[in-house]
Amino acid sequence: MSSTAGQVIKCKAAVAWEAGKPLVIEEVEVAPPQANEVRVKILFTSLCHTDVYFWEAKGQTPLFPRIFGHEAGGIVESVGEGVTDLKLGDHVLPVFTGECKECRHCKSEESNMCDLLRINTDRGVMLNDGKTRFSINGKPIYHFVGTSTFSEYTVIHVGCLAKINPAAPLDKVCVLSCGISTGLGATLNVAKPKKGQSVAVFGLGAVGLAAAEGARIAGASRIIGVDLNPARFEEAKKFGVTEFVNPKDHDKPVQEVLAEMTDGGVDRAVECTGSIQAMISAFECVHDGWGVAVLVGVPSKDDAFKTHPMNLLNERTLKGTFFGNYKPRTDIPGVVEKYMNKELELEKFITHSVPFSEINKAFDLMLHGKSIRCIITMGA
Repeated sequence: MSSTAGQVIKCKAAVAWEAGKPLVIEEVEVAPPQANEVRVKILFTSLCHTDVYFWEAKGQTPLFPRIFGHEAGGIVESVGEGVTDLKLGDHVLPVFTGECKECRHCKSEESNMCDLLRINTDRGVMLNDGKTRFSINGKPIYHFVGTSTFSEYTVIHVGCLAKINPAAPLDKVCVLSCGISTGLGATLNVAKPKKGQSVAVFGLGAVGLAAAEGARIAGASRIIGVDLNPARFEEAKKFGVTEFVNPKDHDKPVQEVLAEMTDGGVDRAVECTGSIQAMISAFECVHDGWGVAVLVGVPSKDDAFKTHPMNLLNERTLKGTFFGNYKPRTDIPGVVEKYMNKELELEKFITHSVPFSEINKAFDLMLHGKSIRCIITMGA
């Protein structure tokens, strides 16, 4: 056991005291892990758009003060009662959704949507006792999606930690905790393009670029990027995107444009925007008989998907995916190995890096559309 096991640890954390206001680096107290919990020393964390969205608190119930962060890499500092899978010194990636290994979803080969540990953005406390593990002068600081990696130490349920190869560089593989795995898995695990097929990717943000990377790995012959921002195409070429379509450049629906470009439709489409119109276009642009469209983006709560039933009867398939259909504990270590074996390139996703003391700069870069992923070095 570590010398700090069972004790409260004082460390630095970036606390969001209120919506949309700069994070403040504070000294926080981090309680020891309880049953089925693990305390992790975070070495590197990354900023994902989901952190920004909930920090802005524009579309959900605000919960502050809070420690955000959910893409990270760290080392186990101590474990709570009942934890047998992890030990002091193990290298781990925290994941915003979990794998209890006991529920029907976890036991199914087809699902990764754990009943116990599925993402809950409203919960700011630990499952074990309904309390937080963070505090400042006795005042509780809330957790975020069970991870809260904008802290030098954090406490996480064991089911939300993927144990990985200790040789993997944490400053690179930390980006696999969320968006990159989501897009990659949407293509490789759900769309499953065959070698030589065509793939359309709607939205060329981090998730869409990861979906394109998946298409590249699968050996797609054409990867068509669809985005309203033409400036994204140059960057997208690094991820295998061969052609670019801006819906604003055409006076007909983009699904018709894609059908004309590909002799009746693309073989696979992956939608990564959350726009309901993009979702409809992604489905309607796939070829009849064998086309598969996969929805990744999260729509607004009042949106409704509308298409003619003949699009389904003509043997097009519509699928949804959550975290790329990866089970965090079972599958993410293998994704790390794809990087270690040079099948998967992660460096091109990482556009910036900042010390922890300048974490607000990472927010500015993302808010202005300048970063795909910004790595934040803890303790700096």
